Amino acid sequence: MSVLKVSKGAGQRGPADHGIRDQIIEAADEHFSHYGYGKTTVADLAKQIGFSKAYIYKFFDSKQAIGEAICARCLGGIMEAVEESVAGGKSATDKIRRLFNTISALSAELFFNDRKLYDIATYSCAEHWPSSEAYIARVEEMVAELIREGREGGEFERKTPIDEAARAIMMAFQPFMNPMMLQYNLDAVPEGANEVVSLILRSLAP
Repeated sequence: MSVLKVSKGAGQRGPADHGIRDQIIEAADEHFSHYGYGKTTVADLAKQIGFSKAYIYKFFDSKQAIGEAICARCLGGIMEAVEESVAGGKSATDKIRRLFNTISALSAELFFNDRKLYDIATYSCAEHWPSSEAYIARVEEMVAELIREGREGGEFERKTPIDEAARAIMMAFQPFMNPMMLQYNLDAVPEGANEVVSLILRSLAP
């Protein structure tokens, strides 16, 4: 599973490839899955893993930093699937449809299959964690790239500035991408999400 590139400023300490860090992340992932991110403290994690709080703080400066690592791994997995799906598209139009349909489907799947992990993603979005910000930035970057590709191939209009079009498209798809909003729109996946994508594509037509 790919991992979104989040800077060390996200709260990680020590060697980037340290095995203890991975052990802490795995234990935290399991603990969050059972008890939820909001109800878990660093003391709880330390007790479960058998480490002292001070030792955990050698690798992460806060509970959020541990959540960051888990969230980055989760969102990285979604991005990996999105990129693979987009790579199989036959046109810019097809690729944009694949991009957003994959995001909405995997985000909804996360809600139903791992609600506690979905809750971490919600925290990440609400509090603008670097992992969430990096994920959104990468999706918007892909959208801009596909708009450019579509224009070069004569599929899309050329009047609207690409960055403006990409931002508007991202805003239009928020109900099916933002975890804080998606939880209220689950019944509209996949039909409603596909309708929004169709509307977006019509707006891009020359």
